[in-house]
Amino acid sequence: MGKSTLAARIVLAASVVAGVSYIWSWGLPLSEAASLAWKGAGVGLLAVYAALRARGLDGWLIAAVMAFGALGDVLLGAAGLVVGAVAFLIGHLIAIGLYWRNRRAVVTTSQRLLAIALVPATVIIAYLLPADRAGAPGVALYAFGLALMAAFAWISRFPRYRVGLGGLMFVASDLLIFAREGALAGAAWIGLAIWGLYYFGQMLICVGVTGALARR
Repeated sequence: MGKSTLAARIVLAASVVAGVSYIWSWGLPLSEAASLAWKGAGVGLLAVYAALRARGLDGWLIAAVMAFGALGDVLLGAAGLVVGAVAFLIGHLIAIGLYWRNRRAVVTTSQRLLAIALVPATVIIAYLLPADRAGAPGVALYAFGLALMAAFAWISRFPRYRVGLGGLMFVASDLLIFAREGALAGAAWIGLAIWGLYYFGQMLICVGVTGALARR
């Protein structure tokens, strides 16, 4: 095992530790800066992992996707929902470009139908969820980029049950965020569901893409 491979594996393990342990931090008397740093560490270390494994443009693109995800994690708390959503949306657009460059040569009818149906379904659900109706159009706009990312991930040539599934988990996590502001406000389980779906969705995407690129 080369030094770079070993370093990448150590960083990936550190990411999992940071991502899982962040849940425990919720009950600790931490400063806002410490809490945000802990929150950003999980996906931030995935960006480092992807960068350590990058050997070409696609490798650097997935590293950028993870980096903007980590930036969004921090900005949500430091600068508000809109600024954080912009960082995530930039990451989604980069991911769409990556998946389009690596689209699957042959897509079955069922796979194509799921990808097509995912976009309007996600946008409509996202629009209906927020209790603050004034913000619903902005939520729907963000959801459009999110859903496109997941749809392109599903029909890319990357492993579907890692990258495609990870994209769907990301969609589910964000829909729960919107629901937390409305119908599911105050639900005890929702914070754990949002973070678990988000972090492990991002991890599946990162590991799936980097692994596929390495095998080429």
